[in-house]
Amino acid sequence: MSPSRMVHIVDDEEAIRRSAGFMLKTSGYAVSTYASGDAFLHAAKDAEPGCVLLDVRMPGLDGLEVQKLMAERGIAMPVVVLTGHGDVGVAVRAMKGGAVDFIEKPFEKTVLLSAVNAALGRLDDVEARAARAADAAVAIAALTHREQDVLRGMAQGLPNKTIAFDLGISARTVEVHRANLMAKLQVRSLSEALRIAFAADLHDPA
Repeated sequence: MSPSRMVHIVDDEEAIRRSAGFMLKTSGYAVSTYASGDAFLHAAKDAEPGCVLLDVRMPGLDGLEVQKLMAERGIAMPVVVLTGHGDVGVAVRAMKGGAVDFIEKPFEKTVLLSAVNAALGRLDDVEARAARAADAAVAIAALTHREQDVLRGMAQGLPNKTIAFDLGISARTVEVHRANLMAKLQVRSLSEALRIAFAADLHDPA
């Protein structure tokens, strides 16, 4: 059982705050909303512990800056990043900075709830995190060296063409390796594959 059901939504778009808040409230969560990163940071010290839905593209402080300041100020709330289409590279940087997951707008309710539940589960699971790292290492060990190279490139936020150039293979071959490694890891989305890669520190240069 999660230690908290509080979700802090940080997004400059009122429509997103309203729609995400409605989805969460009707699913039993408590919700606080903030129209800017500054507003959240000012309130965070005294805010109820929970997870944070954090938009990456905002006027003023963007999501990555908010995430960095949270870490510097000891605000240890797990983060789920909200991204627009084409922000995968930014999302990868956020996950390297400790974000639990990222979801793309517009998002479905099931995707939102799954990410929030995963984030809330991080509040007190140090032992589970170590277990995830061990499981990730085992899963990645089952990949071929080339598949690991492709996954490492994905975890660095590189597009298929760049990965192909770096490895001296065709973009089509990268796509094949990518499909194979996702099947072996039993994942269906980029964010799931990235969680495994980051848990095993595969994003670090070899």
